[in-house]
Amino acid sequence: MAKVMQRIGDGFAERVYLPAIFEGLKITTRHFVNNLFGRKETVTISYPDVKIPYSPRWRGQHRLLQRDDGDPRCVACFMCSTACPAKCIHIVAGEHEDTGREKFPIRFEIDELRCIYCGMCEEACPCDAIRMDTGIHAAPVYDRDSAWVRKEQLLARKARDYQVRDNAEGPPCAVSHR
Repeated sequence: MAKVMQRIGDGFAERVYLPAIFEGLKITTRHFVNNLFGRKETVTISYPDVKIPYSPRWRGQHRLLQRDDGDPRCVACFMCSTACPAKCIHIVAGEHEDTGREKFPIRFEIDELRCIYCGMCEEACPCDAIRMDTGIHAAPVYDRDSAWVRKEQLLARKARDYQVRDNAEGPPCAVSHR
């Protein structure tokens, strides 16, 4: 024979959730009083006056490096755009009039809204043409077109103050045919 079991919480108070409401109000009041007088559990900061510094591991936004003659180091090999998981790098290649170089980027654009700042483009570049060592955080924009960073803007960005790696003494880029 089946045994009839009485459920716990079938009373009127449990059905209208009164114990749960009072338990929640008790916790909320305790946190309010602790933060009002002790301010020990407060996790907010006074933003305009106090800013949290970025971690030293924060690389920052992209920048393109230049050759000695002012041209970008990029040889439009498309390795950075191929390695990018967000597909935010767009390159249009053109033929270079110098016979020592095959291609150069006519257009080099990065969609900062899509970028996840993973650094895969920096790792994939065989010429060390793109780096993420500016320490600049992406600025807020009002429209999507303002979030596209063009080649001229990428070339104008400078590195952060700390010492960055430099491949000037290293072997020349195999793709650029110097």
